[in-house]
Order: sequence, then structure tokens, then C-alpha cells
Amino acid sequence: MRNFFAELRRRNVYRAAAFYAAAAWLLVQIATQVFPFFALPNWTVRLIIIAVIVGFPFLLLFAWFYELTPEGLKLEREVDRDASTTRRTGKTLDRLIIATLALAVVLLLADRFVLHKDGAAPVSDQSIAVLPFVDMSADKDQEYMSDGLAEELLNLLAKIPALQVTSRTSAFSFKGTNVGVAEIAKKLNVAHVLEGSVRKAGARLRITVQLIDARSDTHLWSETYDRALDDIFAVQDEIAASVVLQLKVALGTEAPKARPADPKAYALFLQARQIARKGAAQDIERAIVLFEQALAIDPGMAAAWVVIADQYLAQANKALKPIDESYRLARAAINKALAIDHDFVPAYTSLSRIASDYDNDLPAAAGYIEHAVALEPTNLQAIIAAAYLAQSLGRFDRAIAFDQFAVAHDPLTPARHGSLGFDYARSGRLDDAVASYRTALRLAPGRVGTHYNVGEILLRQGKVEEASAEFQQEPEETYRLQGLAMAFHSSGSKAQSDAALSDLITRFAKDCAYNIAYIMAWRGETDRAFEWLDKAVEYHDTGLVEIPDEPMFANIKDDPRFLPFLRKLGKAPEQLAAIKFDIALPKGTK
Repeated sequence: MRNFFAELRRRNVYRAAAFYAAAAWLLVQIATQVFPFFALPNWTVRLIIIAVIVGFPFLLLFAWFYELTPEGLKLEREVDRDASTTRRTGKTLDRLIIATLALAVVLLLADRFVLHKDGAAPVSDQSIAVLPFVDMSADKDQEYMSDGLAEELLNLLAKIPALQVTSRTSAFSFKGTNVGVAEIAKKLNVAHVLEGSVRKAGARLRITVQLIDARSDTHLWSETYDRALDDIFAVQDEIAASVVLQLKVALGTEAPKARPADPKAYALFLQARQIARKGAAQDIERAIVLFEQALAIDPGMAAAWVVIADQYLAQANKALKPIDESYRLARAAINKALAIDHDFVPAYTSLSRIASDYDNDLPAAAGYIEHAVALEPTNLQAIIAAAYLAQSLGRFDRAIAFDQFAVAHDPLTPARHGSLGFDYARSGRLDDAVASYRTALRLAPGRVGTHYNVGEILLRQGKVEEASAEFQQEPEETYRLQGLAMAFHSSGSKAQSDAALSDLITRFAKDCAYNIAYIMAWRGETDRAFEWLDKAVEYHDTGLVEIPDEPMFANIKDDPRFLPFLRKLGKAPEQLAAIKFDIALPKGTK
């Protein structure tokens, strides 16, 4: 046996095997990185992998039986041992192995620092974006139905942990554009796209869907469903099951199912949800009326109770209804949703926001989010809620991780980049914060509060003129006045600072008490800052959730009144540190 292994070494079988393995690995890596740019299908890469595996034993046999001589290939038994060139061949193979490994290192470095220098994660085979379905109805008046069905299908697929699903906001951002499927997939960093159309005629629907592999621009599956409106939930289940089958997704548990509802109530729900997204006061009011009509028909729609609760909260945030009344209505609606379905995740994320912003009960808020994430570890809204609470607790390393996850799944939504910018700003990573805020502005140039956020960072850096320019660009008047009041103070323009602050107090005192407090602190008016902090508590100002790490209070944080004030709110450092909040990102994410 010893002689056999010695003979393997003499005939360079080991070296040939090593060279083959290195070359095969290099070939496969090149194929996986280059083929997608030429839209070559995945089976071409699989074919190469199979070929190199099959070829390996033949290579070993070839190395055993043949020797490379100056006269060419010869059977080993035909070569005189004294004239054998195996040693010289071995050295040649050594050099080839080293060269191949060097190329492999170059390829790895290129992949890490060139191909992925923008920070984008590699595209997962089990990733998908659901685009808004096209309204094919004769009167083109069923957009709420076509969009709504696409969104419901997206939500259904998002419940599958092994499947990476792009959020609705990012996927629907391409609606009405002429951007091709391949470009959409590239921007969303997904491998597959699901698109379709809906034609409604009376009580019947025709739904056509197609699943596309965006890398090769090939159709993996398509289907047309001619069904009664009553069958819409069964159709959603069938489409989701087909996607899972085509993408070979490992479920691990039972496939999620759509929640049946009365068809008329369901149509009203979809219509109301679409109207609510417009966000204007009249839109919110109209949406609430439609939600109430849907719930009168089918009071068992848990989703409708939660979304109507969100409208009540929106009315509070926009000062359209008294805060106490809005939060009371919202809480009651969410409790009705949980009475219907105790494991309805969106209800817990909304309860968490109420607990943190209105009840000032951060332990309860943490408990709600932990329960939501335990139910659905990849639920994007739950992860976003976790990021928000981590911010409130001052745990910005966790907030950054949660928000980076959210950005990866919702890359074209300004709010996600804005939240990440907030994390960076509070962590002292000011340049990263500005970069994130600038990304949010590129996606939505008129986004409320973002120019203010950039200006605040510039003000902290002592760049007063640049900060003032940013504040001037802020479209929301309350933010603009806040920023200018501080910028004018920092530039020595006391009269202008007083005028901006007076205007803010006269018109927006109850809505901006917390912000007025830190403007006072910035201006060095410590006593007035504490007066307005007390007002913020009285007015239930939701800005108070940010106070523990608020940089604009830097001038008063050493005041002997500040720490007791935090303790009164339950937001002193030791109180926040004692709150249990142990949520991890889903496995396989960073």
C-alpha cells in the first residue's frame, strides 16, 4: 500500500488533482459572477458544476496512466523510468496551482471590493418582488382591487421565513413607469418578479399572474384564474403555493393562508386602504368611513380594525383630532382585532407604538414587539417597530442592525433611510447620517423633516451657514421655524431667532412643546427649557421618546434637574438599561 501511495505521488496524481480542483473552483466562480450579466440561465452554471464533478475521476485515471513527455503524451508504462520527466512536470503543476490560486484570490477581492463595492448584498435565489397588478377592467376603475390583491399576495409570501420579499413601498414605486423587469429586479436586489393583471366584471374576476426569473428574463410559471369574487382568497393561496413550488422554498411549517372575509367588505377594505395612503386630512377621514362600512358588514376582519386604528393615530400625529380621543379609539380598535385573532402581528406593532409614545410604558412596548417578532421573525413592520423601540431605549447598535435589515428589504422607501440616518446621527456617525438622509431626499425630494435633520447635524458641526441653507429648504413650516430659530441664534442674529421662536410658540405650542424645549436649551435658556419640557409631558408630546439621547439638550444635561426629569419619565440611563429587549434578527441576516 505504501508503494501505491508513493507511486501516486511520483506520477503527479496528487498535483493533478489539486490543480483540477483549483481550476474547477475558479471556473465555477467565474460562471456564477459573469453569466448573469449575459442573461444566461441558471442551468448553464449547474451544467458546469456537474461537468467538473464528472470529469474529476477521469482526470485521476488520466494522470495515472499517462505522462507528458517532450514527444507528447505517452502511456506511463511506455516511458523509461530513467527518461521520465515526472519531476519536471510536477514543478510545472506546482506553478500552475500557485497561479490558479492567485487568480482565485484576485477574483475574491474583485467580488468583495469592486462588484459589491456599493454594499449591495448578493442576490438570493429565493428572493422576489411583487409588482402592482394592472387594472384591465373595462372602466379602469378597479385599481384599488388590482393593487390590493398584489399587496395581499405580497403580505402572504412575506410570512414565509425562507423567502426574501421586497416591501410593498419599494416594489410599488415602479408603478406607471417604463422600467423593465430586469432593471426593477436589479434595483430591488431580487432574483424573481411576480407581475399580473386583474379584470373585474360584476362579481367575477380574471386574474393573470406570471413569475419571471429576472436574471435570465425567462418565465418560470404563469396562470390565469377565472373565478367568482367569493373565491379570491383561495386564488391567493394557490398563487402563493405555486411561487413556493417554483422557487423550491423550504417552508419548514405549514404554508400561510389568506384570511377569508365577506367579499363586499373586503372590496371596501382595499379601497379604504388605498385612499388612506394619500395621507391628507380628508383622505384619512374618508378612509375611516369606508373602514367603518366594511366592519359593519364583516366585523371579523382583524386587518381592518388595525388599519382603522392607524388612521386614528395619524389624526393625532397631524393634530386633526385630540390626542387622548385618538389614542383611545385606536386602542379599542386594536383590542377588537386581537379578540378576533390573538396572534395578529400588526396589532402588536401598533400596541407597541401606543405603549411607548402615549403610555410612556417602554417595558410593555418591548413585550409587544418581542411577541410580534416571535410570531413572525421576518415581518418587516415588526422589525421596523423593533428599530423604533431600540432608538427609544438608546440602543443604537441594535437600531442600526434592524434598520439595515429594513433598508435591505425596502430599499426605495425614504422613511427607512431616514430612520437609519437617525440611528447614525445619535451614534455620532454624522457623515453616515447625512449620507442616509441625502439618500432619502433623492428618493423623495420634498420629504418632510429631512432637510431639517441634515441642518441639525450641520449645526452640531458648527456649520451654521450651511445649516441655515438646509433649514430654508425644509418644506414643513414647523421644522423650518425650529431650525431657523437655532441657526439665527448660533449666527448671533438674536432678533431673527426671537421672531422665529415666537412664531412657532404662537402657532404650534401644543404640537411642538418638546421641540420648543430643546430650542430653549440650544439658546442657553435653561429655565424656559424645563418649563417647556413640563408642557411636553402635559401635552403628551410624542417627541419625549427621543429625550434620553437628544443632542440638542447638550446645554442642560448637566443641570441637576435633568436627571430627575428623566427618572420621572422612566427614561434615566439606569431605567432604560433595566428594560429587557432581546430581539435578534432572523438567521442568515446581518
